[in-house]
Amino acid sequence: VISAAPVCHNLLPPLTSPALRLVARHCLQFCNTLPQVDTPCVVDLRITSTVRSASCRMSSLVSSRSSVAGTRVARSGRVQVRRSAATCPAVRASATKEPSEAQPLHPPASANNGAAKYRPGTQAVHGGEREGRPRVSDSLTTPIVQTSTYTFKDTAELIAYQEGTYGSYEYGRYGNPTTRACEAKIMALEGADDCLLSSSGMNSATTMLLALVPAGGHIVTTTDCYRRTRQFIQTVLPKMGISATVIDPADMDALDKALEEHDVSLYFSESPTNPYLRCVDVPTIAEKCHKKGALVCIDSTFATPINQQALALGADLVIHSATKYMAGHNDVLAGCIAGKQEAIDAVRAMHNVLGGTVDPHAAYLVLRGLKTLDLRVERCNKNALGLARALESHPKIARVHYPGLESHPDHAIAKAQMSGYGGVVSFEVDGDLWDTAKVIDGVRLPYIAPSLGGVESLIEQPTVVSYWDQGPEKRAEIGIKDNLIRFSCGVEAFDDIWADMEQALAQL
Repeated sequence: VISAAPVCHNLLPPLTSPALRLVARHCLQFCNTLPQVDTPCVVDLRITSTVRSASCRMSSLVSSRSSVAGTRVARSGRVQVRRSAATCPAVRASATKEPSEAQPLHPPASANNGAAKYRPGTQAVHGGEREGRPRVSDSLTTPIVQTSTYTFKDTAELIAYQEGTYGSYEYGRYGNPTTRACEAKIMALEGADDCLLSSSGMNSATTMLLALVPAGGHIVTTTDCYRRTRQFIQTVLPKMGISATVIDPADMDALDKALEEHDVSLYFSESPTNPYLRCVDVPTIAEKCHKKGALVCIDSTFATPINQQALALGADLVIHSATKYMAGHNDVLAGCIAGKQEAIDAVRAMHNVLGGTVDPHAAYLVLRGLKTLDLRVERCNKNALGLARALESHPKIARVHYPGLESHPDHAIAKAQMSGYGGVVSFEVDGDLWDTAKVIDGVRLPYIAPSLGGVESLIEQPTVVSYWDQGPEKRAEIGIKDNLIRFSCGVEAFDDIWADMEQALAQL
């Protein structure tokens, strides 16, 4: 017989056996979850040959009250505990008290007790989940809520949700906790009222245009832009009676004319643009457009919120291909739009109809990438500026396009509204299409791929990657030169990037 202290919460110190300590600890934890009773509890201890493995089975003894005023361990291995308010201060709940709102760390064992009620096929679907789920709020990382729909306890809870008094989600297309966490982080980075994450940057752009430009409306956009954006504006929107004025990014007189001659609903431009990295004067454009009641949306993918705060500069909305710098690892497709609440509400309503929902795991990858955005962009900025300066002085390079260079036509604008100039450098080789292709094929460090903003450096020849089907005449019309290269700097050491580029240029 091993005697113990007279009160249950002091049971552990006198027990010298590690196995008994372990079992007694579990017993007390179980006892403290029970309502206050005067009847003793009987604990059957079953200790296996391994000290690490111990289990206890507890049951309430319904027999007459015991005269023992403490705890004892008998030869049979039974622990008898008499619990009352005096001996167990931790146990205060009455037998009828509602359970605590706090979720258990793990589902209760009773979650699987329906075996006698349900057949195996039903248990395979509901067992271990329906009556309790793990607590995840203590997880350091935001959990991936991989679900397509959400449940409600009863009709009253569903009505409360519909009336806005119960916070939850209804269906995956309308929202997701993981996605919302990512949206909240982007809102903080951009200083936005709200944010909507979607399946791609193009989905964000097209949904925005469809939501904010009415049938018969007019858009002002710029000459240098992503090809698919131009394609949507010039070929899809006209089917709805929506027209567009296309101006040079720096031509404010053309903007004034468009605002006077048309009922402009929206000004939409990248800044910096793709692929020549032109920068638009956001404060001036916002002032002119707002006077005429037009919204301003800036695609800030190449800048990121680290280098440029488009909303603070006066834009109503800012768009990103989150695939690029935000996610930052070339492993996910996503897009986002952030800005004023009223505008985002309109875009969200259209999004709920059209779809384009981002997968929760993709949202998590963007969320994870955003945590290192500042560090990665700082390195990319440094690498790109170093590369641009080195290329500008190289005899086999005809021209370098980078807003951080004094030679760039929009350098003054970039200097005024950007804290860094981005990780993309475009430059023209002193040669023809095939000389340029020789440089592309000659580098060993960057991958030949049509994207940007990841940790790996990427290189492409826009003529071949994006405009090969256009033909020389069409490419010349939209300003795409055959000797143009776009280089997206990754986070590699700059000395390695430049040494590799030098050896490739030496082959010309």
